[in-house]
Amino acid sequence: MRLLIVGSLGGQLITASKIAMQRGAQVTHAEDIEGGMKVLRSGRGADLVMVDVSLDISAFLDQLQSERIHVPIVACGVEADAQAAVAAIRAGAKEYIPLPPDPELIAAVLSAVALERGDLIYRDDSMAAVVKLAEQVAPSDASVLITGESGTGKEVIARHVHRSSSRANKPFISINCAAIPEHLLESELFGHEKGAFTGAVARRIGKFEEADGGTLLLDEISEMEVRLQAKLLRAIQERVIDRVGGSRPVPVNIRILATSNRDLAESVRQGHFREDLLFRLNVVNLKLPPLRERPADILELASFFIEHYSEANGMASRMLSVAARQALTVNPWPGNVRELENTMHRAVLLAQGDEIGVEAILMPDGSPITSGKGPAERAAAAAEAVTRAFVGRTVADVEQDLILDTLDHCLGNRTHAAKILGISIRTLRNKLNQYTDEGVVVPGPGEVRSA
Repeated sequence: MRLLIVGSLGGQLITASKIAMQRGAQVTHAEDIEGGMKVLRSGRGADLVMVDVSLDISAFLDQLQSERIHVPIVACGVEADAQAAVAAIRAGAKEYIPLPPDPELIAAVLSAVALERGDLIYRDDSMAAVVKLAEQVAPSDASVLITGESGTGKEVIARHVHRSSSRANKPFISINCAAIPEHLLESELFGHEKGAFTGAVARRIGKFEEADGGTLLLDEISEMEVRLQAKLLRAIQERVIDRVGGSRPVPVNIRILATSNRDLAESVRQGHFREDLLFRLNVVNLKLPPLRERPADILELASFFIEHYSEANGMASRMLSVAARQALTVNPWPGNVRELENTMHRAVLLAQGDEIGVEAILMPDGSPITSGKGPAERAAAAAEAVTRAFVGRTVADVEQDLILDTLDHCLGNRTHAAKILGISIRTLRNKLNQYTDEGVVVPGPGEVRSA
């Protein structure tokens, strides 16, 4: 994440800057509002701006809007600046961070803003390892091969690599090699000259030239036929392309990313994919685990999709019932994230009442989601799960688990947890104070309870 801090860097803001850098943020500093605007205009950009509350945040936000610059703003200041903090939030700041800075609170804000930006949504350790590797290799120009089952989010991670690279302010061009007929794909990739074939009435610039200076994603590259693979190999090796019907090579400066849901080593053995091209592409392999192997991501993604589709359909966001959460976590999700997204979109539309119940978690034909078992086994397993969740427990116990699980889900962020639970922040704080008094471990901002 790119963080811009606007304000005089006194001791407390210096500390906040160091904490953010320790959390992986790339920090830039500007002394005042005009300096901050110069940074944002220059193309260096920022994913989040932290502004000293003593500055005119309202004027800053007005200037951003007039110049059509969209970036979230977080105000920060000493805890005694209560009136200034309220004014900043009313002006449009997303959050207020009191100084001296709390490391976990800053981590929680960075995480929350990442979700709002529509970046990668993940929580599971297996996915976190992939993201960490992606961010390590992103600054280089090395080719990256992204593999995984259909629907695991290969294009999403590709876009993340691009956004995290030095080419982030250059084009990101994606082409699906499986969706374009073989006789058209060459022209789509490399372009053609006028008269190159019947119907070629003018020069056409292909995807390689469109992506010049930026990143080209070759989606499902395993579907490209072998003859065209040879031309692609030359383009990658020599950084030049030949337009169809062209008489001279055209230099290009791009970074190549490619995806495949197939085992390309096996395709090489079968003669369907060139081994030398695989070596060129597979400098780094980002292997995305299927959703069934990322259990901690299921509810994280489900909540994100609920928020998204509730807003898109003009509906109030509702929380998932305990039974619905259980059904989602035990489902194998053969369609991975794409299937989960469609399921949650349906659930938002079909749910009745104040929460999304298991009866709204359905397949497209209206049948219950599967769990890899037969209908009778699925029904018995679901009944057993619900029974285990409720029988022998008090309402207070169930409520406590729900509140603390939701707080875990939000990495200790009270505001987001209260919104998901559908209660006021005051009610949530009262409950958490009660639990703390009873000796229950309550996670702080940026924390989760110990397993």
